Amino acid sequence: MLVLRRRIGETVMIGADIQVQVLGVEGDQIKLGFIAPKEVQILRNELYQGIVAENMAAKEQTSQLQQEEILNLLKKFKM
Repeated sequence: MLVLRRRIGETVMIGADIQVQVLGVEGDQIKLGFIAPKEVQILRNELYQGIVAENMAAKEQTSQLQQEEILNLLKKFKM
Protein backbone atom coordinates (compact mmCIF):
# COMPACT_ATOMS: atom_id res chain seq x y z
CA MET A 1 0.00 0.00 0.00
CA LEU A 2 1.27 3.42 -0.94
CA VAL A 3 0.64 6.09 1.69
CA LEU A 4 0.85 9.75 0.68
CA ARG A 5 0.28 13.04 2.42
CA ARG A 6 -1.46 15.68 0.35
CA ARG A 7 -2.76 19.12 1.18
CA ILE A 8 -6.01 20.63 -0.03
CA GLY A 9 -5.75 21.31 -3.75
CA GLU A 10 -2.89 18.85 -4.32
CA THR A 11 -3.31 16.03 -6.80
CA VAL A 12 -2.23 12.41 -7.20
CA MET A 13 -2.02 10.77 -10.63
CA ILE A 14 -2.93 7.12 -11.20
CA GLY A 15 -1.36 6.19 -14.50
CA ALA A 16 -1.65 8.88 -17.16
CA ASP A 17 -5.45 9.09 -17.19
CA ILE A 18 -6.73 9.24 -13.60
CA GLN A 19 -6.34 12.27 -11.39
CA VAL A 20 -7.34 12.40 -7.69
CA GLN A 21 -7.46 15.78 -5.99
CA VAL A 22 -7.92 16.60 -2.31
CA LEU A 23 -10.83 19.05 -2.26
CA GLY A 24 -11.22 19.57 1.44
CA VAL A 25 -11.10 18.24 4.98
CA GLU A 26 -14.16 18.36 7.24
CA GLY A 27 -13.53 16.88 10.68
CA ASP A 28 -12.48 13.27 10.16
CA GLN A 29 -13.63 13.17 6.53
CA ILE A 30 -11.69 14.03 3.39
CA LYS A 31 -13.38 15.19 0.17
CA LEU A 32 -11.74 13.77 -2.95
CA GLY A 33 -12.36 14.69 -6.57
CA PHE A 34 -11.70 12.25 -9.42
CA ILE A 35 -11.02 12.98 -13.06
CA ALA A 36 -10.97 9.81 -15.16
CA PRO A 37 -12.04 8.55 -18.59
CA LYS A 38 -15.76 7.74 -18.84
CA GLU A 39 -15.02 4.04 -19.25
CA VAL A 40 -13.36 3.93 -15.81
CA GLN A 41 -15.93 3.14 -13.14
CA ILE A 42 -15.31 4.77 -9.76
CA LEU A 43 -17.28 3.31 -6.84
CA ARG A 44 -17.15 3.42 -3.07
CA ASN A 45 -15.94 0.07 -1.73
CA GLU A 46 -19.25 -0.78 -0.02
CA LEU A 47 -21.14 -0.28 -3.30
CA TYR A 48 -18.58 -2.34 -5.21
CA GLN A 49 -18.84 -5.19 -2.68
CA GLY A 50 -22.66 -5.10 -2.95
CA ILE A 51 -22.48 -5.37 -6.74
CA VAL A 52 -20.06 -8.30 -6.49
CA ALA A 53 -22.40 -10.09 -4.04
CA GLU A 54 -25.43 -9.52 -6.29
CA ASN A 55 -23.53 -10.79 -9.33
CA MET A 56 -22.45 -13.94 -7.48
CA ALA A 57 -26.04 -14.59 -6.33
CA ALA A 58 -27.35 -14.09 -9.87
CA LYS A 59 -24.69 -16.42 -11.24
CA GLU A 60 -25.65 -19.17 -8.76
CA GLN A 61 -29.35 -18.71 -9.53
CA THR A 62 -28.73 -18.86 -13.28
CA SER A 63 -26.54 -21.93 -12.90
CA GLN A 64 -29.24 -23.75 -10.92
CA LEU A 65 -31.92 -22.81 -13.47
CA GLN A 66 -29.77 -24.02 -16.35
CA GLN A 67 -29.19 -27.37 -14.62
CA GLU A 68 -32.93 -27.79 -14.02
CA GLU A 69 -33.71 -26.92 -17.64
CA ILE A 70 -31.15 -29.42 -18.92
CA LEU A 71 -32.57 -32.16 -16.71
CA ASN A 72 -36.10 -31.40 -17.92
CA LEU A 73 -34.97 -31.54 -21.55
CA LEU A 74 -33.21 -34.86 -20.95
CA LYS A 75 -36.35 -36.29 -19.38
CA LYS A 76 -38.36 -35.33 -22.48
CA PHE A 77 -35.88 -37.01 -24.81
CA LYS A 78 -35.92 -40.29 -22.86
CA MET A 79 -39.37 -41.16 -24.28
